[in-house]
Amino acid sequence: QVQLVESGGGLVQPGGSQRLSCAASGSILSIDVMGWYRQAPGKERELVAIITGDGTMHYTDPVKGRFNISRDNAKNTVYLQMNSLKPEDTAVYYCNAGVRTSPWLSPRAYWGQGTQVTVSS
Repeated sequence: QVQLVESGGGLVQPGGSQRLSCAASGSILSIDVMGWYRQAPGKERELVAIITGDGTMHYTDPVKGRFNISRDNAKNTVYLQMNSLKPEDTAVYYCNAGVRTSPWLSPRAYWGQGTQVTVSS
């Protein structure tokens, strides 16, 4: 089994910063793409940022220049540094990872439980 555990959410004022972490544990052979998604009330879950195993990053347009995704492969952990936060960034943030648990199986997507980020004064 594989588990993703997120941390770092909470309340932050507009213009502030916050760092999310997501650690994967369990029967992990390797991890391909890791990423962050978010879901605001009444909206569908959307991609925020992803990072491949070789470090290639992709961001959704609303967060470009403000958010930075990184990963520590030795720790099976992905981070999301969020700067210049806006009220519209308020959402539950979920981490996602494509995990290979066996040489004979394709990678499978796993999700964290989600962490609330609220941007408000």
